[in-house]
Order: sequence, then C-alpha cells, then structure tokens
Amino acid sequence: MGLQQFKIYAPLLLLLVLSSCNKTDWVENYKEKEKSPFGNYIIYNEGKTLFKNNNVTLLKQNIYDYLMANDDIDSIEKQNYICIKHAANKLTNEGVTELLNFVAKGNNALLAFNFFKDSLQTSLKFKLDSLDQNVYAVKDLKKLKGTFRLENNLFSTTSFTFDRNIRKNYFLEYNKKTTTVLGNVEINGKKHPNFIKIFYGKGAFFLHTQPVAFTNYFLLNGNEQYAANVFSYLPNNDLIWDPQIKSSIYSDKKEDNTSVFKFFLEHKTLTWFLVISLIGLLLFMIFNARRKQRPIPIINPLKNTTVAFTQTIANLYLKEQNHKNLVDKKTAYFLEKVRVNYLLNTNNLNADFIEKLAAKSGNELQKTKYLIHTIITLNKRTECSEEELVGLHKMIENFLNK
Repeated sequence: MGLQQFKIYAPLLLLLVLSSCNKTDWVENYKEKEKSPFGNYIIYNEGKTLFKNNNVTLLKQNIYDYLMANDDIDSIEKQNYICIKHAANKLTNEGVTELLNFVAKGNNALLAFNFFKDSLQTSLKFKLDSLDQNVYAVKDLKKLKGTFRLENNLFSTTSFTFDRNIRKNYFLEYNKKTTTVLGNVEINGKKHPNFIKIFYGKGAFFLHTQPVAFTNYFLLNGNEQYAANVFSYLPNNDLIWDPQIKSSIYSDKKEDNTSVFKFFLEHKTLTWFLVISLIGLLLFMIFNARRKQRPIPIINPLKNTTVAFTQTIANLYLKEQNHKNLVDKKTAYFLEKVRVNYLLNTNNLNADFIEKLAAKSGNELQKTKYLIHTIITLNKRTECSEEELVGLHKMIENFLNK
C-alpha cells in the first residue's frame, strides 16, 4: 500500500506539523489542507502513493453533482469512493441515493464517519451507538483511549492501540446476511464491531466509525499500518477521493445550514478564530476604503471580419468573467432549440413540461429533471461560477446529442 515510507519520514513530518504553528490545534477538523494533528493532510496528499497502481480523482465538486453530470460513469471501469469526515454534512439525502446507485452497479465506497446519516442507515439496514456522542472538548477527548482489532489473521499485526480521541462508536445492529465484520473496538472489556462490509447490489460499502484513526496524528505515531490494512480491503480499482469541499448546486431538500456555525460555537478556540477573522475583515475594509484606479487596458482596433468580431466578444466575456451572462445565453439557446425541435412551449418549466420534453427527446426523466432544475436555479442567481457554466454546457450538449 506504500505506507511503509511513513516509518522513515514520520519523525521529520511530525516535527514539521508541530513546528508549523506556535500553538498546536487539537480540534478534529478532518480537512485535507490541514497539517494540524487531526487534519487529513497526509492521507489526502499521499493518496497517489498509497494507491500507486490506480488513478486517484480528487473531487472538486459535490459527489451528487459529479455522479449526475457524468453520464458515462456506468461504462467505465469500476471505482472506489473514499470519504473520511466527522459526519459528511455536505452529503445530502439526494447524494446518498446516487451513492447507493453507484455502489449497486458494482463500485465500492469506504466511508469513515463518527455519525452516519439516517437515510444511509435505513437503506443499508444498520444502527449505530455512541457512548461519547456528547463529548466535544479537547481535554475530554484526550482521555478517550481505545484498542482496535482487525479480523483478518493474514495481517502481521491485527491489534492497534490509540492513545486519545477514540470515541466509543460502534455498530449496534446490522443485517448479518449481507454484512461481514472486518474489525472491532474494545469497550469495557468487550469487542464491538467498528469496521464492517455491507454488500449492496453488485458492490459493497466499507463503513468505519472512527475516522480519527486516519488523521495526521496517528499516521505519524506508529499506527500507519492500521490505515494500510483497512485500505487493503478495497478492490484494486481507480479511486474517487471526496474532500467534501463543496455543497451541491441543486438539492430538492434544504439541509441544515446552521450546523457549521453551531460546530464553531461549541469549541472555544474556533469561536475566537471566527471573532478575530471578522474583526480582521472589518479593519481591512476600513483601511482599504479608498478607491484605487485600475489600469485602463489598451484596446486595438477591431478588424471588419465576422471571425475577428466573434473572437473579440468571446475574449471580452472571458476577460470580464461574466459567467452569468453566458449562462443566460446558453439557456436561451437551449430553450429555442426545444421550441424549434420539439414544438414545446417554454414559458412554464413545470413537471408537465419536463415529462413531455423527456418523452420527445428520448432522454431519461431523471436527467431531464436535473437539467431543467439546474437551469431554473442558475436563472435565479445574480452570479454564476465558471464551474457551473461548464457543468451546464456539458449537460445541454449531452441532452441535445442524445
């Protein structure tokens, strides 16, 4: 798996992590860019080394949008999806549904969370129990020690001791016909499953209840082999690594947007960070209130040709980053195509219109619904990103080329 190199560079990496800031941040953040003890910097950046024989795709969009936008994902080779987070707040219920479909087609998913969404527990028929779900303070988490044991005797080491932040999370109920227990955590002298494999359709879910075991701290403190053993259960497929950096651009059900601020307010260190950041932003605005004159670009005379005119207009949009204008034009172009090709009235983009459009165009109803809802959503916005523009263009081209 490539994790043996940690034994050589562990002291140097540990010194780098601890010396990168004046005071060590012991908050569990699970962020792939964080070098703090409980960030995912090492496991994330070593992904291509850990799986050197496979391609690793680092997601820059929500998994729901990724699976919906990639129409050809069913035709490529099977893949493994990996997500290591506290609770994966940006995995919506719609995202869970798409992830279930993704695994059912023969792919695999490794999810390491402290808390799993109810919709996922219901679909996979398992229940969790946590004896430390109300423990949040750093000093209290430090007292939580634990011993993990893997059930595969082929491993040279099957028992691993973790000296802090090990919540007593475990699987309370699961379907024994479709579930295999791969690992346990010792609680009050008894073993309870904390790592299981649930077969689903043609694929499988690998679920782990202690994501902290894969963070920087434990990879640099003698437990790197545990992470290697856990990852070795995955089939030898290409990977989709999800850092959960973006929410879905469209969701039928609004998620709880206050959870992030609630998490900040529950930790004194993060609360002060938020306050100081707001004060710093205010001071920046005060001292930079004076308007600065931007340089005026030199505009060369336009050639009197159609090609030159088109290139100039395209360059103007690119320079001004006016993605919203291009989204509006792309939408108008698509609706005009619908009116001309399918003789449909586009004044009211309701459910009846979506059904008729899907039937006449030969596209799937779900894909048609997602495209129209995306158009409605982007039309209501005052600004759009380049990523949203590219995504809309790709969806429209796939739809019209059906």
